[in-house]
This record gives sequence, structure tokens and C-alpha cells, in this order.
Amino acid sequence: MRKVCGIFLGLWVGIVCLGGRAEAQFKNGSQATELNLPTLSQRAVVIQRIGLTDITIVYCEPSVGGREIWGKTIPYGKVWRAGANQNTTITFADDVSVEGKPLPAGTYGLHAIPNEDHWTIIFSKNSTSWGSFTYDEKEDALRVDVKPQPAEFREALTYTFDDIKPDSAAATLRWDKLAVPFHISVDVKTITERSIRNQLRNTGGFTWAGYDEAAMWCLDGNCSLEQAMKWEDTSIQNEERFENLLTKSQILASMGKNQEADATKAKALEKATGLQLHVYGRGLQIQKKQDEGFAVFKINVQKRPNEWYTHGELARMASAKGDFATAVKEMKLALAAAPDQAKTQIQGLIARLEKNQDINPI
Repeated sequence: MRKVCGIFLGLWVGIVCLGGRAEAQFKNGSQATELNLPTLSQRAVVIQRIGLTDITIVYCEPSVGGREIWGKTIPYGKVWRAGANQNTTITFADDVSVEGKPLPAGTYGLHAIPNEDHWTIIFSKNSTSWGSFTYDEKEDALRVDVKPQPAEFREALTYTFDDIKPDSAAATLRWDKLAVPFHISVDVKTITERSIRNQLRNTGGFTWAGYDEAAMWCLDGNCSLEQAMKWEDTSIQNEERFENLLTKSQILASMGKNQEADATKAKALEKATGLQLHVYGRGLQIQKKQDEGFAVFKINVQKRPNEWYTHGELARMASAKGDFATAVKEMKLALAAAPDQAKTQIQGLIARLEKNQDINPI
């Protein structure tokens, strides 16, 4: 019994000394150990997704409370729990790199050793302890050194994710007038390709769209084009459509197989509906490929001269030539037959044309 009391007393004293009475749960300076009760340092969770990888930090938010924090309340050169109460934890859904050093997927106890000019951030395999009081260096999974930075005052400790890029972000501890960032990067390409393969084993693998989306992801990233072609061929086998034929033509072009690409694109355009051609042509315009977009419009006009959207296409081509009278005439024909949801936009285009303003590529 004395041993248990001694352990409890030591823990209580440690909490008071390191956390300060301003952060104690009860007015006498102690913390609850047996019951789940509200704490002054409230629990917070922040999540950032990089690619498909979720990074989750769970922590409790101590307040400055008028104290001198760095070097006083939080001593320099000693391991600190990087928050309040139980372990601050950080979870990586996939393998990552922290400050360029590899760290496997998992949940880690997040600790820090503050110093005036540098900090050591510690990722411990033990994520279930109370604070850093039983921290053991032998349980370290990784240590990285980072530089603290002056920052705007924060009363409550907060973690944020900053400098967000497609494959990285900086997790930043912010408290008092200090910010301490550590950079996390993810191999998005490898993780996404692995995820795609797993997803294609589920319902996405029984449709044309799942394989088409997989191939488009590779196409957009200009990566694994041979694999993209295999996925696109499977999509076409499932159901030959304008969408997957067009994607295949773009993959072939990226692989330098221009003759095959042109033949496949022609097949795609032949298979497309009028609205599909219209949307594709408008997309080319927005990508600043106006001549290519107009070439698609001309196919539509030849096949479907009396559709509302082809009148709009004729108006756009006339507008580009400065023939605003013809453009207004055609756009009014489009307005008369257009669905209700398109009328407001068309009316706006007519107003611009009547002022002799080009409507491309709007």
C-alpha cells in the first residue's frame, strides 16, 4: 500500500511541477486518476490527409495562464509530453518520412525535448502512458531535430498542418509565442497505386468506370503508363464507351504512339453523344486549346445542327471571329430550346455578345 501511495504521490507531484497548478484538474492541484472527468486542458484532435494517407494528432490543450512557458514551466533539455495529461499521440495510416527519415505506419507517443535554439521531436512506440513520466528512450521509433520559430501568441497549445503540398505537410506545435514545425512526406504514388489495386478487387473492379479512373490517375501523373494502358483496356473490355476510348487515346499520345492515338480518338468521337462532344469541346477551350475545341464543335454541328448546344457552339465560333450579329442570333436560338437550368447562363452570354464582347472561353 505504501508503494502504491508513493507512486501516486510521485505522479501527482510530477504533474503539478511540470504542468503547473493552473492546469490541474482540481483546486488542490491534483488530477483525477480513477474517473473520467472534464479537464482544464481539453482534448483536441487534428487530422490531415496527404494523398490517401491520414495523419492524426490527439492531444490535450494546456493554457499559458499568465505563466512563463519556455525554459520555466516547460524546462529546456527535458523530455516533455508535447501537450497535457496523457500521451500526445500521432497516427500515420501509411509509412511516411519525417524530416527525411522513414517512419512506419502506426500510432506513436509524441514527445519533445525543447531547447532555446533547437528541439528534438520524439516518436515513441509506447503511445499509452501518462505524459512523459515513464518515457523510455529504448522505446524510440524515431528522433528528429527541428528549429523553433517565433510566432503569434497562442493561449492554448494547438497543432496545425501548414505548408501543405500534394505529397507533404508540416505538422506544427504552436503555443505561447513559439511554433515548432516538423515536416512529413508521403510516397503518394506508391500508396495510391497499391490502393487502386485493392479497390479494383472490390465493386470498382466490376465496372468500366473503375478501371478508367485508375488509368486517368496514372495519366494525370504521367506515371506507370503501361499499367494505365492495361487498366484502360480492361475498362473497354467491360464496356466500350466514349470516355474510356478517349482516355486510351490520351495514354497512347503520352507514350508517343501518335498514329494509334489519333485512330482511337477518332473512334471515341464517333461514339460520343452530342452533349459529350459539347462538354469535351468546352473542356478543350478552358485548357486554352480553342482550335481543338472548335474542331470538336464542328463535328457536332455537322451531325446535330438543330440542338440547342450546337447553336451555342456556332455562337462561340462566330464570336471568336468578331461576327457578333451571327453569334447573338445563334445564342438566341440556343436560349429558346435550352433546358431551364442553362437559360440564365445563356442570357448572360447574349448580354455580352450584344456589347460586342467575346464569350470565349467563358
